[in-house]
Parts: sequence; C-alpha cells; structure tokens
Amino acid sequence: MTDLAQQRKIANYTAPAVLRPALLLPPPALPPSFDELNQALDDMRLRNVYLEQRIVQLETVLHEPLTRREAPAPSWRTVSPTAGFENSYLDQRSPQHDLKNRFIADLLHGHLSTDQDILRDAAILGMDFSPPRTVILIDAAAYILHDSESLPGESADAQIRQRAQTVIRGVVSFFHLPNETICAYLGDGAVAVLKASDTKNLAAWAERGELSEQRDSAWANLPALRRAGRALQSHLSGITGVNLSIGIGRYHPGLPELARSYQDARAALSLGRRFSGQPGVYSLDNLGIAAFVGVPDEQTRVDLASHLLSPLTHEPELLDTLSAFFAEDCCPAPTAARLTIHRNTLAYRLDKITALTGLNPRRFDDGVQIRLALALRALHTPC
Repeated sequence: MTDLAQQRKIANYTAPAVLRPALLLPPPALPPSFDELNQALDDMRLRNVYLEQRIVQLETVLHEPLTRREAPAPSWRTVSPTAGFENSYLDQRSPQHDLKNRFIADLLHGHLSTDQDILRDAAILGMDFSPPRTVILIDAAAYILHDSESLPGESADAQIRQRAQTVIRGVVSFFHLPNETICAYLGDGAVAVLKASDTKNLAAWAERGELSEQRDSAWANLPALRRAGRALQSHLSGITGVNLSIGIGRYHPGLPELARSYQDARAALSLGRRFSGQPGVYSLDNLGIAAFVGVPDEQTRVDLASHLLSPLTHEPELLDTLSAFFAEDCCPAPTAARLTIHRNTLAYRLDKITALTGLNPRRFDDGVQIRLALALRALHTPC
C-alpha cells in the first residue's frame, strides 16, 4: 500500500467515540506506523466494548451503578500503541479501577459464590487465580486516614485515594508484581492483598522442609507468610513513616473460600492488636490463648485445636502423658506416679511434646493452649 493510500485510509477511518479525543491530538514528531496504529485501535475498541458489557452486567448484579469518570486524553508520547491493557487498572480515576476494587471487596465479603463467576470477572480484570491464594490484610489507617478529617470532603477523598495508592504501590514493588490487580483498597484504611501462597511464591520466606505442596493445607504455609508479612511491614514503614499492622489468613480450597481467608485475617488482625497493644503481623496460629477465647467461629477454633495437636496424632503415649499432667495440676512427681514412670522419663516426654508442637506444657500460656485444644477435640470427637 502506498503512503497516499495509507493517509486516505487513516483520514476516512471513523474511530469509536472513546478513542476520538486521542486522534484529535496534534501529530507527534515520530508517529507510530500505520500497522501499529491500526492494530492498537482495533484492540482498544474491542477491549473497551467488552469491558463496558461486563460493567453493565456487574451493575445489574450489584443493583448499583459504578462510577464512570472520563479519563484524560492519552498522549502519543506517553501511551504506546502496544501498551498492555492491564496498565489501565493502575489509574485510580478510571471505572476499571473502581470495578477492580469492587470485585475484590465483593469476593472477600462472600458476594460471589461460584468459581465460574469469579474466574470470568477475574479474567477481564487481568487477575491470575491459577496459584492458591490467601488474604493479607493491611491496617494502614494510621497513614491513609491521618489528618483527613481536617480537610474538606473532596480534598480528603483525594488524599485518602492517593495514600491508599502509595501503600498499594509499596505492596506491588515489594512482591515484584506485574501490576496491582490483586490489591484493593477496602475503605477505613484497610488494604487487601490476594497473595499467591504456593511453594514457588513463598520460597524466599520459607525454611527448609517447611512448605507443604498440598493445596488443601490451611495452616502449613502460615510461618512463611508471617515472615513475608514482617518483611512487607518493614518495607511499608519505610515508605509511609508509620508502623502498620498486618493480618494473615489461611488458605482455603476454592475461590469463594477467599472470603474465609479474609475472615481469618480480620480476626487475627483485630485480636492481635487488642491483646498486644502494638503494631505487628498476626495469624490465628500465633495469637496464643487469644485465638481460643476471641475467635467467634466455633469451627475455626476446632480447626486451630486440630492443627496444634496434629504433630501428636500418632503419639498416643504423649497424649496420655498430657492428660495425666493436666489432671495432676502440672506437678511432675504426681504425674510420674500416676503414669508409673520415672520423673526423667516424664521430662523426656514433655520435652518431646515441646519439640513436636512448639508449645511447652510447663509454661502457663502454652499449657492453657494445649489444654483448651484437648478439650475442644474431646467435645467434637464422636463417642
């Protein structure tokens, strides 16, 4: 095709309405080639039409219109004709950004109940749900909401959005993410991250032999996730100047179960702050007694008890030793006599329990946790 024919085709081309502002800009010094321009226009047109259809569908489900704000006209100097569509989600003023935040909020609050619906909408938003994911919940209220009450409405909202984006950009840079599509600002200073929790994505924070390849293991990867959380906390503190708190949820199989991971993270964050009184990184398995008395969900407490006692599943002798130890008010001599064993044998067994579970039955807090776990297990074991 001659240069003249190319110019005529461009002149006669009728662009979709959403693209016309870009075509009215002055020609650049080094314009893209015709093939690049034509391909980019076709891709943008199809993607925008598809996205608009999905927005309408989600508005129907949500019974509430999504905010549509007109984006500024792109510049040929700043927007490549072949730029990835995912980059549009980084614009916090765009309807796509609102849609992403809304989608994650609905997912975490249990409003999306089937894998099919979740995967369909996630694909549009550029989210990858192929690895197992858990929820990391960041309480950044001390930074995001600081001084916002003293500002007028629109200025306060703009400052909150800007600071929330600062935290999210910090998460993206720390985990080396390609974009922010797995992060969302939930309001009230809270930022959620749908963190990939498989062995590959946690290897940097795991100790040897610690990670589990079983995708249905709800507790196995929490130690590595806590280490990642502490490193993330330090990273964000350097960016914001504030020491933030982080709650980490368990992995639960199935995409709708991300709502349960979110509930875990919320409970851990709330209880951790309340009982420790200071910023930290919390998960249900490192809260001590607080998890047994503060978590409202009975099944979660039962699951925690099973997790704490799981290293003793095939150790009936050690379980019998614990029962006798607590029955004798944790006194070694009466316990040894009750079991008809030497006190040194009792000490060996108690040391082995500590090595297997990480809990020392001689210490008050650890002993109470073990005692509560045994009681919960007994209550939920069929007679």
